[in-house]
Amino acid sequence: MLPSSLPTPTLVVGDVHLGVAPADAERRLRELLWSRPHGARSIVIMGDLFDFWFAWRHVMPRTGFRTLATLAALHDEGIPVLWIGGNHDCWGGDALRAETGAHYTLEPWRGRIGGWDALLAHGDGLRKVEDAPYRRLRTLLRHPLAIRAYSWLHPNWATDLAMASSKTSRKGRAIDGGRGLFEVARGDLSGESGPSLVLHGHSHVPTLQGLGRGAYGNAGAWYLDQQYLVIEDDAVTHWQATVDTPTLLERVVRPI
Repeated sequence: MLPSSLPTPTLVVGDVHLGVAPADAERRLRELLWSRPHGARSIVIMGDLFDFWFAWRHVMPRTGFRTLATLAALHDEGIPVLWIGGNHDCWGGDALRAETGAHYTLEPWRGRIGGWDALLAHGDGLRKVEDAPYRRLRTLLRHPLAIRAYSWLHPNWATDLAMASSKTSRKGRAIDGGRGLFEVARGDLSGESGPSLVLHGHSHVPTLQGLGRGAYGNAGAWYLDQQYLVIEDDAVTHWQATVDTPTLLERVVRPI
């Protein structure tokens, strides 16, 4: 069952793409999670932790094993982890829940984070016009029969096939510079009963700014930038991870 709220401070990372991310990026992610900077009491993963993930009945990918173990250890310590599934790690949510204890969902999450009424979504398929062909393909790829058929492939072959095809949806940055998802967030924030905070992933464009009567953020792609967000009761901050002291890039205060 998904939580209705998360304790703050909340650490937000996204689009790690384990499997193609440099080994140093994964090591630094584990260090970030273990250290829980800014006194983080909960963690949000905004999707695409893996470049490819599939849970067979008796087999699971070895990629990112140590990161999954880190998430499981954090869960055992009582740190809630909310994982918004992305288009690259959408298969096998039950296994990820069971092995890590994370609250994994492929649907947008709406709930309280500190003083914020938050709406979190990975971002794939949200643009009304541009993403229409993708939404049709997504329906096919996530159909239970398609998943069952794919599970019959040998894991080595299936992984090679997926990694080769993932290049078409894994870009350095969104072609539109993240403007499409920004407009989606603008619409959500302007609604009469809309949230006060919208977070996306997917575009790989790090963003944090006040928007309408709230704020919009995107932690960017960890494998490219090693940037993250921190949600506090009355503000959201955008940070650049460094070897020594993190650098504050932006801060947005919650409107009263």
